[in-house]
Amino acid sequence: MAANQPFVQALNWRRLYLTRAKLKASSGTSALLSGFAMVAMVEVQLDTDYKYPQGLLIAFSACTTVLVAVHLFALMISTCILPHIEAVSNIHNLNSVSESPHERLHHYIEMAWGFSNALGILLFLAEVVLLCWVKFMPLGTGKSEAPTSQPATGEGAQQGWSAALVSTMIMVPFGLIFIIFALHFYRSLLGHKTDRHRQELEELNQIKFQLDGEDTIVQVV
Repeated sequence: MAANQPFVQALNWRRLYLTRAKLKASSGTSALLSGFAMVAMVEVQLDTDYKYPQGLLIAFSACTTVLVAVHLFALMISTCILPHIEAVSNIHNLNSVSESPHERLHHYIEMAWGFSNALGILLFLAEVVLLCWVKFMPLGTGKSEAPTSQPATGEGAQQGWSAALVSTMIMVPFGLIFIIFALHFYRSLLGHKTDRHRQELEELNQIKFQLDGEDTIVQVV
């Protein structure tokens, strides 16, 4: 079993470093995107003379709130777990990897990674689209009220709707590309992990055969 120990320790340290990298990426992404969402909510200037569609305002408010909550939850998980992993990784002792909580808290780490880099980015794309509608819809309407479901008539009133529509038409394909890439990346990552596990099992079997051979030689002697 002594010959197998370095291999197991190397595998555990690899998982530790991967977990630390995931938490660092999640914390940085969540802090950045939640900050942008809060700035968008605070700095957006609603035109008090324009009658916004109620559904648009509700969607913008809900999307911003959920976006900030999701990223703050991911940031909280990263902030709570990362110091314990950093403390273990800085010891430079091969046997200290067992003191890290990354294996026990694996599900929370994956949750933070998914919230920050999958769900959080999709919500941020939706936030950009809703912000464009809130910002550009009142353009060209002057001081008059616009209908709640149809664009106001006139060339000036159409400018705001055209700008918001263009932003939506640009963002929707990018959102689809993001979803396709995320699914493809996840499948590729699962395939890579499967191949790595198969290779590790083969190496463990080879070590087992070597140890069995050594035991047989010792018994014969």
